[in-house]
Amino acid sequence: MALIIRRPEPPDALRIAVICSEGWRQTVRDTMSESYQHATISFWYKEDKVIQGIKSGSYSYVAEMDGSVVGVIGGGMAAAGTSEVFIFYVDAGFRYQGIGKALLGPLTEDHIKKGAVEQWVSVQEGNDYGQPFYEARGFQYQFPKKTKTATGEVQVSLRFKREL
Repeated sequence: MALIIRRPEPPDALRIAVICSEGWRQTVRDTMSESYQHATISFWYKEDKVIQGIKSGSYSYVAEMDGSVVGVIGGGMAAAGTSEVFIFYVDAGFRYQGIGKALLGPLTEDHIKKGAVEQWVSVQEGNDYGQPFYEARGFQYQFPKKTKTATGEVQVSLRFKREL
């Protein structure tokens, strides 16, 4: 099974939507209501919305194994010298196989080429997959970010940063 890291294309949209929906739902499973989860997934991870994101560059790379997309990452410059990982999910059946590391590498290289000297990421509080992954790659916890949702809930993201 050869791993291929490449730019996403519109035919990848449905698979990306499934990976992101399932991954995001896992990260908020015990913290956010079903109605909020449904509304968020319905808005962000519909196939046509993902196609728009692919065309605009919001989705930077996909990981492909045996002809199937198994992971996705997206990010960009948030300010001069500062980059951000905006979206990053690996299919649950393919975790712990080096796919996340393989996706983060080229995205980080892109950020450095664009002048980034630091890289940020938000991790949902309680995300037992994301936090250890980022910490193992040199990201350090900075502060919590609380956001009030349309359903009146408070979503807590933990902000991490690393120097590039």
